[in-house]
Amino acid sequence: MRVAEIKRKTAETDIYLYLNLDGTGKKEIDTGCGFLDHMLTLFSAHSKFDLTVKCKGDTEVDYHHTVEDIGIALGSAFNAALGDKKGITRYGDAILAMDEALILSSVDFSGRTYLGYSLKIPTEKVGDFDTELTEEFWYGFVRKAECSLHLRTLAGSNSHHIIEGAFKSAAKSLKQATELDMRYIDEIPSTKGVL
Repeated sequence: MRVAEIKRKTAETDIYLYLNLDGTGKKEIDTGCGFLDHMLTLFSAHSKFDLTVKCKGDTEVDYHHTVEDIGIALGSAFNAALGDKKGITRYGDAILAMDEALILSSVDFSGRTYLGYSLKIPTEKVGDFDTELTEEFWYGFVRKAECSLHLRTLAGSNSHHIIEGAFKSAAKSLKQATELDMRYIDEIPSTKGVL
């Protein structure tokens, strides 16, 4: 099974994360940030990745370290679970509607890190969550997952819907990109022979 356990402890956060790429969408999320809990819960539900996240962070300061470090831990888990990437589809994309919001995501597990972040989020906060942290989460993710990820708002006026649509769309893209093609199970999906 393609699974990974990540333990990340710093002066600011203490994180345990478990990921099963071949799961059924089982989830157990407790980050200390209600909005992030909601985003990761629906991320697991829409990707069918099994995901456990436990975090104790310096949320008395703000959610920055918690959000960024969980993105880093999730990216690390993808990298570990994918191993040499033999047999994966490699690419994935989705356009997802969330009420008035329309979000595009596209991913390439190329081994190269890039975040093309073009989400237009109209407010600075959703509840007590700073919406700028959405970019921090995904930047932390791509750095450790070693992938290129593009997130773009095609339409939308509600900040909650745009962020939620981005997590759902990314979930769909990542699921597609990590699926195994049994016809090429022993092949690296690259003419270079390595990703």
